[in-house]
Amino acid sequence: MSTEDRPPAPRSLAEELRARGDASLGALLRSRPDLITPVPTDLTQLATRAGTRASVVRALERLDRFALQTAEALAVAADPAAYGELLGLMAGDDADPAVVAALPHALDGLREQALVWGDDDRLRLVRTARELLAPSPQHPSPTGLGPTVQEATAGMSPGRIQEIVTAAGLASTHDSVSAVTALAGLFTDRARMAALLADAPADSLDVLERLVWGPPYGQVTADPAPRLRWLLDRGLLLPTAPGTVVLPREVALHLRRGLAHRTPEPVPPVIETAAVHRPQVVDSAAAGQAYTALATVEELLKDWDEGGPAVLRAGGLSVRDLKRTAVALDVPEPVAAFWVELAYAAGLIASDGDADERYAATPAYDEWLELPAAERWSLLVTAWLAATRTAGLVGGRDAKDRTLSALGPGLDRSAAPEVRRRVLALLAGLPEGAAPAAGSVLARLRWERPLRGDRREDDLRGRLAEWALSEAELLGVTGRGALSAQGRALLGAPAAPVPGPEAEPAGPGDKLPVHHHHRTTPLAPLSPAEQAVASAAAARLLAPLLPEPLDHVLLQADLTAVAPGPLRRPLADMLGVLADVESKGGATVYRFTPGSVRRALDAGQAASDLHAFLATHSRTPVPQPLAYLIDDVARRHGHLRVGAASAYVRCDDDAVLSEILADKRAAGLGLRRLAPTVLAAQADPAGLLEGLRAMGFAPAAESAEGDVLITRALAHRTPPRTAPEPVPDGPPVPDDTLLAAALRAIRAGDLASTTPRKPGAAPAANGELPRTGAAETLATMQAAVLTGEALWIGYVNAEGSASQRVIAPIRVEGGFVTAYDHTADEVRTYPLHRITGVAELADDAG
Repeated sequence: MSTEDRPPAPRSLAEELRARGDASLGALLRSRPDLITPVPTDLTQLATRAGTRASVVRALERLDRFALQTAEALAVAADPAAYGELLGLMAGDDADPAVVAALPHALDGLREQALVWGDDDRLRLVRTARELLAPSPQHPSPTGLGPTVQEATAGMSPGRIQEIVTAAGLASTHDSVSAVTALAGLFTDRARMAALLADAPADSLDVLERLVWGPPYGQVTADPAPRLRWLLDRGLLLPTAPGTVVLPREVALHLRRGLAHRTPEPVPPVIETAAVHRPQVVDSAAAGQAYTALATVEELLKDWDEGGPAVLRAGGLSVRDLKRTAVALDVPEPVAAFWVELAYAAGLIASDGDADERYAATPAYDEWLELPAAERWSLLVTAWLAATRTAGLVGGRDAKDRTLSALGPGLDRSAAPEVRRRVLALLAGLPEGAAPAAGSVLARLRWERPLRGDRREDDLRGRLAEWALSEAELLGVTGRGALSAQGRALLGAPAAPVPGPEAEPAGPGDKLPVHHHHRTTPLAPLSPAEQAVASAAAARLLAPLLPEPLDHVLLQADLTAVAPGPLRRPLADMLGVLADVESKGGATVYRFTPGSVRRALDAGQAASDLHAFLATHSRTPVPQPLAYLIDDVARRHGHLRVGAASAYVRCDDDAVLSEILADKRAAGLGLRRLAPTVLAAQADPAGLLEGLRAMGFAPAAESAEGDVLITRALAHRTPPRTAPEPVPDGPPVPDDTLLAAALRAIRAGDLASTTPRKPGAAPAANGELPRTGAAETLATMQAAVLTGEALWIGYVNAEGSASQRVIAPIRVEGGFVTAYDHTADEVRTYPLHRITGVAELADDAG
């Protein structure tokens, strides 16, 4: 293309955006969704918003390390800078081929996000980004570079500048500007600088070596040492404040052989393997862990069936309750916090809202229990993927130095879902069965989102990644550290990379070539509908790998029952009431006790029912000691009756009541005889039941009608509760529908604000709305209906919000104009009295 045919270079970011196509603008709005919240009125407002500090900071924080290094290099380059200057800063005098190959892509990414604009011969970093990234004494640049010679000499006397120029071997000039220009020219000339430094004392070069990679500032005394005096005389060090000197940027770049960064990182760290397993082993291990996860959540909820721990005044579980839950689940406290938070995120537990507020299972838990095991698992892992509540923070401190408690406030971290999905996506990019080294995963994430200022102690993403790896293993998304087939399906990921036929199997510590190139497109977040499909696919893959539930147990003579595997739901529920779990593992051991048998009788079972149940579900004969235990407890069960008087005890055998009255342990119950067969008590019915049971009796509760009350398991439930909503990490990425509507509105608004008007047609000054009288407005509208021309109008809606629009009037009657509104891309009707003015568009307006 000739120079005459080339379109003019954009003079502003708004002009650059105006020249973009819809695909490019759409890519910008997807990468920076905060720019359309709300939708800008035109491209000028979009450019202004793209340059605001909050938006630029957010965009910079989402750059990968090499893109950020490119932006940092532009911040220390000339404004504007040619591509060749940028390439020199990034690749150095040696022209690192990896940097040369990667730089165009990084620059295109910065352009796409509107952080850089202009042609290759006039590259400009947006002003706010330059202010954030350029070196200053208060905010050192990550490049380690200091100010330019011009900036460092800004307050220096003209005489001192001439002395420096002369000492550096340059001819004196008549003014400071030309002297500074000559000095900067010397420092940027490789040959002349090499000759100047060749005469430098060795200890002076040592000083430069210490400052060259930053920080560029140093301290000097009022009487500098000779090695410093040599540098100061020639401007290789320049004073910035009393006792402080700085290494000029041009000098540092010469010593660095042109590099803005000591170590450019155009390629991300590769993912190293810690181990390689057969895919079948990985999937089986993950399925076993998935089954354990389901059993753990069930056990947690069973432990809280009759009302769980109390809710702290500030919200959440107390430290004591978390410890008790950890003991009940036989896991460490951080793992217990994870299971509690997972059940909460899945909507299975919540606070009951009573006066003495406690945590309990929700009605959704009962529905969850009825689902097949694989579907229950998919619900848990889907909730985990989207949850912003972060169990790993439990036990830490918030900004006000308050302890963060499980289920309490302050645990939401908006970045958690994105980090979890990214960690799993990195695992999905490895061959099947490959388990990564955790350190290489963290290094990769730090490259993709580098820490600002390299603050390792604030590496939240690193901690989130470590928690994601361990939690994925607990849930069975991974097995032995490698992503399972069901985990891959959960992400909606394609099939794993398959090594070539000539490739050797990777061993521990090997670097997998699949990630040598960092331009691999990451897995996009799934919409709710897509995630539901992916979760269902994961459940289908997991289902055949889970153990089949059994319908039998093995009864033993020592009053125990052994379940050699998972039990079917009705059998497990009934056995959980009739016996206590003694040990868990590959097989579960249940123990029958008088208390557990009484619990079954309290739940409405008769002794005959229990005998029949055991005979049906045992592969061994019912041992005689167990049959005797059931009959003995049943014989005494319900012999005493407890009701509310405030409470009373009645029994047909008055000798039993006399025995109770004579027992010293009954003193606290406040008993007195009302009749030969009735005792009244000061204690409430529940307390009276517990007291009599502690004395060795087996009373039964009864209703006001005298019927035995049946207490059923799983009775305590919260009212219907919704699962907690994740806290979004900024505005959501717009979908295609919203994006198309936003682009249409922005284009139409831009047309309204930039279309030329006919001369003398009441132009708007400084972007104000056009102003015309009511009669002129009406006449212009009526004429446009006849000619079919489009008009530019100013409009104020009922809320007082003013806007500019381009309309094509169709009909004017009754004080209203009906027109095709190019801004809204639809036919609308506007009251004439709300139109502030009208202007005709130029004939060539397009």
